[in-house]
Amino acid sequence: MTTDLSIVIPVLDEAPQIAVRLAALQGLRTRGVELVVADGGSEDGTVTAIDALVDRVIVAPRGRAAQMNAGAAASQGRILLFLHADTRLPDSALADILAALGSGSDWGRFDVRIDGRHAFLRVVEYLMNLRSRFTGIATGDQAIFVRREVFERIGGYPELPLMEDIALSAALLRQSAPACLRETVLTSGRRWERHGLLRTILLMWWLRAAFFFGADPRRLAQRYGYRPRVD
Repeated sequence: MTTDLSIVIPVLDEAPQIAVRLAALQGLRTRGVELVVADGGSEDGTVTAIDALVDRVIVAPRGRAAQMNAGAAASQGRILLFLHADTRLPDSALADILAALGSGSDWGRFDVRIDGRHAFLRVVEYLMNLRSRFTGIATGDQAIFVRREVFERIGGYPELPLMEDIALSAALLRQSAPACLRETVLTSGRRWERHGLLRTILLMWWLRAAFFFGADPRRLAQRYGYRPRVD
């Protein structure tokens, strides 16, 4: 089975785990899915580690939005899936996406599950999925997919230092409602583990609220302690 799906993965200094992540996607490559990695200038040998596991590697200006836009521009598929390097797709991902778009949707996302043992992570992921289903806004952790023509029509990802996935979702929502798939992607819990569960939750809620009410994303990025990474 072949498809016109391209998976775009932004990376930065992911050498310790990127080969394992990409190995899990090789079954999709055998079915015609294109894997494009957009590197933001890794200094740890990431590009060398992945060369045989992808169809194309490009180097782009550092920053998740810029890297994903560059990866999309370099890809060939009529459908684009933006996948974080630390997120794993379900085995049914290809069929799920084709079914959703075949039913008339222009874009969509998966429910998310957070990899980690802390019991409260189950609450966090439940609320993330519920909020997304209610608002139509998706996060990058949920593996956003979209028809290329629609992505290009809205101008791709706004090149913001933070909240680029929220801004993209809002633009796509003005085109049509998303397909909210109940199949789950598994995303790393390293953000919560590194900064603390409660602190991370409260900070993200505050950042989203501030962005919603018009705060400058550059100032929010400074508050977040932003270094232009992609995790």
